[in-house]
Amino acid sequence: MRFDVSAAFSSSNPILETIAGLFHPPDQIAGISQLGSGNVNDTFLVTLDRSASRSAFVMQRLNTEVFDQPELVMSNLLKLGNHVERRLAQQPPELSGRRWEVPKVLPTLDEDGHWVEHQGQFWRSITHIGAAVTTDVIQDDLHARELGYGLGMFHHLISDLAADELADTLENFHIAPAYLADFDQVVSGSKGPFSDRIDEAVAFINARRHDIDVLEQACARGELKRRPIHGDPKINNVMIDETSRQAVGLIDLDTVKPGLVHYDIGDCLRSCCNRLGEETLHPENVRFDLDLCRSILEGYLSVGRSFLTPEDFRYLPDCIRLIPLELGIRFLSDHLSGNHYFRTERPEHNLDRAEVQFALTRSIETQWTELNGLIRELSREH
Repeated sequence: MRFDVSAAFSSSNPILETIAGLFHPPDQIAGISQLGSGNVNDTFLVTLDRSASRSAFVMQRLNTEVFDQPELVMSNLLKLGNHVERRLAQQPPELSGRRWEVPKVLPTLDEDGHWVEHQGQFWRSITHIGAAVTTDVIQDDLHARELGYGLGMFHHLISDLAADELADTLENFHIAPAYLADFDQVVSGSKGPFSDRIDEAVAFINARRHDIDVLEQACARGELKRRPIHGDPKINNVMIDETSRQAVGLIDLDTVKPGLVHYDIGDCLRSCCNRLGEETLHPENVRFDLDLCRSILEGYLSVGRSFLTPEDFRYLPDCIRLIPLELGIRFLSDHLSGNHYFRTERPEHNLDRAEVQFALTRSIETQWTELNGLIRELSREH
């Protein structure tokens, strides 16, 4: 059953106050407010009074329907945080004159652990990146370059973290053939007939089955290798400094796990290069913006060239096309199966989302020659 945060919690809800008090002295807690617009977890900003050692922290209820092994998620976060802290202590030259923060898991007040279970719910707290904001729609080319830099720096800082040190907390996450198999199962179990909109979406997927395993096949051949990745580096997971407008960190690290950096690059571009945003109700106007794509990749490659291989460059166009198609399949599958994964606000919300991703996929396909030319150009630059 879906956990309805709007119905269950308000800023003065005693449950929130109880949980927050397990991570910080209750007498220093000044307020609790909902934070962000995530589709999976419920997130709150806990503000503290002046007597506290920090001004605020982030408290989250982890969705255990999605993350059914929350202890492994927390283990990954702790390993990632410790690794990045060590890298930052070495003062990487790529960060000269810039700040970078990684959300750090906070211990409970009694320091007996890093999470609590209350009434069947799993809660944790992490540090808050202050004086920084996120957006759901890209602002301009400078914003685009910083978004790319942010993902590139994140990958750079964890590029020497062994992938086998991280647990695979979401089996088959970003494995497009697995999502297609799930979709087929949902469709075969659905009672028809479908609406015209669904029929059109199904036909769109069926026409693109033949190469949906392109990245996994490249990995199986050894052309690509699995590394630590963020897993969900969409536009509103990159924190931008309010004053300098520079990227200062990535948030929502629950999906950190072994994977292909192509998943992250494709998802970042999917999220950022659609100027209308993924929640638009006008898919007919959705377009993949190649100029934004160039700016994002230039920002990414300003640090990403240190670890990308020629084979990585070769498969960049494929991941840029594949990730929106994959997400569209996931949205449509969730819609057909009763909206159990993504939080929705209306009955056809996930169908609307799927149509936006398919429109973005189609736009990428119509610009395929130009996209490949852009990647070739960027791969030759030094």
